[in-house]
Amino acid sequence: MDIQMDERGREQSRARYPDSSGYIKRDGVRLHYEVYGSGEPTVFLLPTWSIIHSRHWKMQIPYLARHCRVVTFDGRGNGRSDRPATGYEEAEFAADALAVMDATGTDRAVIVSLSCGAQWALILAAGHPDRVTGAVFVCPALPLASPREDPARYLWDLVLPTDEGWPKDDFAAWLRDYRGYLEFFFSQMFTEPHSTKPAEDCVGWGLETTAETILATEIGNGLDETTTRDLCAQVRCPVLVIQGTADAVTGPGRGIALAEATGGDLVLLEGSGHGPHVRDPVKVNLLLRDFAVPARTRPRWVRGQARPKRALYISSPIGLGHTQRDVAIAAELRKLHPDLQIDWLAQHPVTTVLEARGERVHPASAHLASESGHIESESAEHDLHAFQAIRRMDEIMLANFMVFHDLVREDDYDLWIGDEAWELDYYLHENPEQKRAAYAWFTDFVGWLPMPDGGDREAFVAADYNAEMIEHIARYPRVRDRAIFVGDPDDIVPGSFGPGLPLIRDWTEQHYDFAGYVTGFDPRQLGDRRALGYRDDERVCIVTVGGSGVGGHLLRRVIAAFPQAKQLVPELRMIVVAGPRIDPASLPAQDGLEVHPYVHELYRHLAACDLAVVQGGLTTAMELTANRRPFLYFPLSHHFEQNYHVRHRLDRYRAGRCLDYQSTGPDDIAAAIAAEIGREVDYRPVATDGAARAASMLASLL
Repeated sequence: MDIQMDERGREQSRARYPDSSGYIKRDGVRLHYEVYGSGEPTVFLLPTWSIIHSRHWKMQIPYLARHCRVVTFDGRGNGRSDRPATGYEEAEFAADALAVMDATGTDRAVIVSLSCGAQWALILAAGHPDRVTGAVFVCPALPLASPREDPARYLWDLVLPTDEGWPKDDFAAWLRDYRGYLEFFFSQMFTEPHSTKPAEDCVGWGLETTAETILATEIGNGLDETTTRDLCAQVRCPVLVIQGTADAVTGPGRGIALAEATGGDLVLLEGSGHGPHVRDPVKVNLLLRDFAVPARTRPRWVRGQARPKRALYISSPIGLGHTQRDVAIAAELRKLHPDLQIDWLAQHPVTTVLEARGERVHPASAHLASESGHIESESAEHDLHAFQAIRRMDEIMLANFMVFHDLVREDDYDLWIGDEAWELDYYLHENPEQKRAAYAWFTDFVGWLPMPDGGDREAFVAADYNAEMIEHIARYPRVRDRAIFVGDPDDIVPGSFGPGLPLIRDWTEQHYDFAGYVTGFDPRQLGDRRALGYRDDERVCIVTVGGSGVGGHLLRRVIAAFPQAKQLVPELRMIVVAGPRIDPASLPAQDGLEVHPYVHELYRHLAACDLAVVQGGLTTAMELTANRRPFLYFPLSHHFEQNYHVRHRLDRYRAGRCLDYQSTGPDDIAAAIAAEIGREVDYRPVATDGAARAASMLASLL
């Protein structure tokens, strides 16, 4: 197996980790299971074909586990379970599932299956009615077909000449080029446009087993139609069939026929393929919850004219600077609407700032999966491939959108505000029927940009992400009531979104309003050194890397430069701010060096310093620009936003000195500190009314 682990020895980037997990052995085969959440009922997410393992349920687990108990296991042949040479009959998978139920203390469960998993789900529901309280079949791969369609159109029955494609039963071709077969198969599973990420995931999971194992699951296995119909007639529990109409693997006819044969309910997802639980997870999650745990009726309703004005603010935790500008915008918005109540849906470390400012953090925030933790897990030594990290955050984004969804289903708001709340913006455009309030979107950059060493593949994927975003806005312009760019048109990077796509600036000017930069303060009211404890006869250098833990390596390198910098600048006073996610005790100690954890209103200290050393994040760099402070900045390697979007803006303001971390050692940093500290700068002025301008744009929505 090739399961990616972090330094703690567990798989990276899950939105939720299991509350318990373990192995059972049945007939000599070890099976790995996981249990999430608690309470009744239990939803049992069954394995599908062993070409992938239980991680294909990653979009469902966090949501369902907030409402009930969830059990999963890796089917024999993939994941952390064994790969026997034989024993892949449908009855064996069903017996494995019963053994997992026994091992996890699950007397009864709602079972959910995908594709081939429908066969063992059907055996369970028909043969063990005392254990199955309901059955959901997603795109079932069963030998049932509607007489209204030709089943040979679909991959399940397809036999193509080898020079035209990959036939299902050309086993020699599987052995000859297993990866090629996986890429073909999952291109057919995800027929929806812009499905690069789920297809990549599934190919990776497929590579965790072998072609020989997959062949063993196919040879001589599978229910026939007579047996299948007999089993359908024995099912007595409630049944729900979720079927994509664009299913290129089995076709929609099998799902329709299964619903008819069991007397179950059928939900057709128009335009969805063979993996709607991955590609249309919001809809599937809601169907699963309503089937297993129907939503309770709201006990209280307030008529519209009696409701106070309320806004829900979602502030991105990726970069603590969003919070400062958001608090400033909220303060200006309250001036225009003094009766406005603002709730915040936010996570650590954003909540630290909000609570210090007396803002109300909604209790649902406790359910959010950590985006900052994911970003840290993706980083290496001053290296963060931001675009790929965002792509690998897909399940976290979906889990957090579902938290938002449940919140706004229970609470009424007049306005939703999302500051780079990517999950909110993406899934609202994917599910526009979920919009229940006015919605405003903020960002300080537009356009996913590939890094030069990413090659043609990354250039293609970045352009594909941009194209999807452009299509979202064109198809559903009503989703965003206001789109606000935090900056000016000249701050937008030159170039296009990709081959055949619009120029970034032209498109952004057509679809955004411009608030100017939002500093969150008036530079004329800052810079009182003595009030902050700084003497006039010392040169103050503040080193800070923001609210995430990504900057630890830069802090250590600057700390290593301190002794030599002190020799070059005897009056140097260096203050290192570790931030809320780096333990100051983990940093090296130097005589005369000050190391502090989180510093409230750090911008006041930055306004009074003689030099700052920072990463390439926009907020801190623009604070220093507004306060006309010299600074050194080190963009993270492979961080497209810092290397392109931020760098372009700082160059426009003639601000800061950019240094390359990889080629800049402690001696170089010390020399740069000596050259820059206290230097008079010639920056472009930064507007001070950005928060008020942004608030006025929001006010019209209230």
